[in-house]
Amino acid sequence: MRFRHPDGSTVHLSYCTNVHPAETLAGVRDQLRDHCEPVRRRLGRDRLGIGLWLARDAARALTTDPSALRGLRAELDRRGLEVVTLNGFPYEGFGADEVKYRVYRPDWTDPERLAHTTDLARLLAALLPDDVRQGSVSTLPLAWRTAFDATAARQAHTALTTLAGRLDALEELTGKSVLIALEPEPGCAVETTSDAIGPLAAVASESGSHRIGICVDTCHLATSFEDPRTALAALAQARIPIPKAQLSAALHAEHPHLPEVRAALAAFAEPRFLHQTRALRTAHGRSGAGDSWSAARLHGTDDLGEALAGGALPDTTPWRAHFHVPLHAPPAPPLTSTLPVLQDALTRLVGGPVPRTHHLEVETYTWQALPPELRPRNRAQLADGIAAELTLARDLLTDLGLKELP
Repeated sequence: MRFRHPDGSTVHLSYCTNVHPAETLAGVRDQLRDHCEPVRRRLGRDRLGIGLWLARDAARALTTDPSALRGLRAELDRRGLEVVTLNGFPYEGFGADEVKYRVYRPDWTDPERLAHTTDLARLLAALLPDDVRQGSVSTLPLAWRTAFDATAARQAHTALTTLAGRLDALEELTGKSVLIALEPEPGCAVETTSDAIGPLAAVASESGSHRIGICVDTCHLATSFEDPRTALAALAQARIPIPKAQLSAALHAEHPHLPEVRAALAAFAEPRFLHQTRALRTAHGRSGAGDSWSAARLHGTDDLGEALAGGALPDTTPWRAHFHVPLHAPPAPPLTSTLPVLQDALTRLVGGPVPRTHHLEVETYTWQALPPELRPRNRAQLADGIAAELTLARDLLTDLGLKELP
């Protein structure tokens, strides 16, 4: 979906296909037929943007067979779908019964991460619509935090600097500009937007390029209790670009000491994905929610089950869990979602005189990890839910003065 911003530029809205995990090129084509095109039809649109996830095997099949790449581009056109952004965070196995920490491998200390991301950038340049010059690829925020020492940081810096040079060469060759966006996530070496500024500024200084920036995921932003105004202002001051933003909402529990709240949270503690959980520290018995964020102000666990086990987090302040809940359907009381954080961030990203980003992606990949009574029971119900999320996002954009394009 495309929108005209008041400044005359185009803002793209898509949804991420990592909700339909497929490891092979054949599986990707099935996604287009079985899921993406039905969502487009429900929205009554001639064209729908998708944030394509290409696992390692699918990406390799496309990079080694130019005819397969041409065929995928033709199939996208035939089904009324377009791609301006790729999700390059998961490498493989995102549809496994247990993903957990595996999603962070390979990280940016591993040459395979650089090779895979380079392939994705080249593929995206070929998949971009003819009238679109710039694409984006989101990727993991360097590495999971454990064992990420000074040596690892230097390795990641070298890889990103090398990537920046390759992106420069790609534009010279194709006329298409592809930007890479590190996606801060709780528990990672880059957990918050502020954590990203130093490493990205160093890459820009050495490479002379601003092709590598931040993917603002509003679920991750909220889980770490980051204030959108403060976070985005700091990125602007440091001149860190925002190639894309992911529109997502986290779980919020206002009173985690109550038995009924803990019981409601327990329904979201599931074995497939990590659901990092955070709570604000307090000072003199008062929440510091109005202060600027710092890591020292948070308690955290790597997963929701660990938080519920007792003692790891204070229960006198709100908890937020990294669980992407459907945008249009917040959990029932006593829980809620962080949709207000999404709305605040979106206003600051595209509600001003000039958009801070032109790529927006709805990324609720956890539909089948929801408590059983909330999960879609078939493809039709899943398509209905994704279409409802995109409708909510569309309404938020038009309320900000953007005009939906045909």
